[in-house]
Amino acid sequence: MASTLKYDEVAGDIRRPEPEQAPGALDARELVRLATLAASSHNTQPWKFRIEPDRIVILPDFSRRCPVVDPDDGHLFKSLGCAAENLVHAAAAQGFSADVRFDAGEDGVTVLLSPDVTARVTDLSRAIPLRQCVKTLYNGTPVDAAEIEALAEAGKGSSVRTIVLTSKAQKDAVIDYVNRGNTAQLTDRAFRDELVSWIRFNPAQALRTGDGLAGRTSGQPSLPGWVAKAIVGLVITPKGQAKTDAAGIAGAAGVAVFVSSRDDKAAWIEVGRAYERFALQATALGIRTAFINQPIEVRELRPELESWLGLEGEHALLMVRFGHGPTAPFSLRRPLDDVIVECTDERQARA
Repeated sequence: MASTLKYDEVAGDIRRPEPEQAPGALDARELVRLATLAASSHNTQPWKFRIEPDRIVILPDFSRRCPVVDPDDGHLFKSLGCAAENLVHAAAAQGFSADVRFDAGEDGVTVLLSPDVTARVTDLSRAIPLRQCVKTLYNGTPVDAAEIEALAEAGKGSSVRTIVLTSKAQKDAVIDYVNRGNTAQLTDRAFRDELVSWIRFNPAQALRTGDGLAGRTSGQPSLPGWVAKAIVGLVITPKGQAKTDAAGIAGAAGVAVFVSSRDDKAAWIEVGRAYERFALQATALGIRTAFINQPIEVRELRPELESWLGLEGEHALLMVRFGHGPTAPFSLRRPLDDVIVECTDERQARA
């Protein structure tokens, strides 16, 4: 019980709102904190941040990659895009415009910051601390047409668009693809081992690492690590996960698929930005989201999914369910000092 209370206290502090300050007064560490509240696959937080006088560079942390579920690092670079999008809106709240660029030389994202008298606090910047992936069931009520239009608009980006699926027939088809993806993944020992390595079975374990898939966020009971690992094979099964995901999708108002005309690092970053913007808009509207990426992660299924979606020359790169429902306990983040890296003398001189 004590560790649960401590977990909620730490999670609440991590998610504190951006403080009000004089426009044009840049607080780079605060921008990094808010950037780290972005989504990442398995909550791996695969990023590093380098603060320079007029920019923040977001670098991949390949030590936190997931080579089985994400062999080409697509999810990793989408996570960098999510962090960059948070940074854009957090910077606006401080009175700065942000220009996001993929830097092939850095293999990361450069966010150029400039004072901007028109930049201001927005609904999306306010939503940053509140955005979360809510993996529990939604209540099945529809999202109205104006809100769906706002979500689809938020999910647009350079070479990126969002397809919204809301009919029962469409959701049933998605359920079939997700179930087939579950079967492929959960019968793969390497996938299961990688997934389990990122599960935090009790609040104390989650607090020690500050990352991973905390059972606290999805309503799972707290278990000692040795007990959880002994029974996890009986709990995480293709049949059980299929039942969970089918209920989750059936109770959602819809499914959003993020597609791009390209499938490379720059595109992955743009897709991550589009998803994060969609999720912030959803949060501002009181709408929940959760990833259902199995048909995208299983490479044999992805072309079939893309054909069903009617895509020609486009790639399905992320998929989420969305709808109305309660919030959940928040996930944790690592300390800022663990993700901020030093700026070299050469780069300081250049700046």
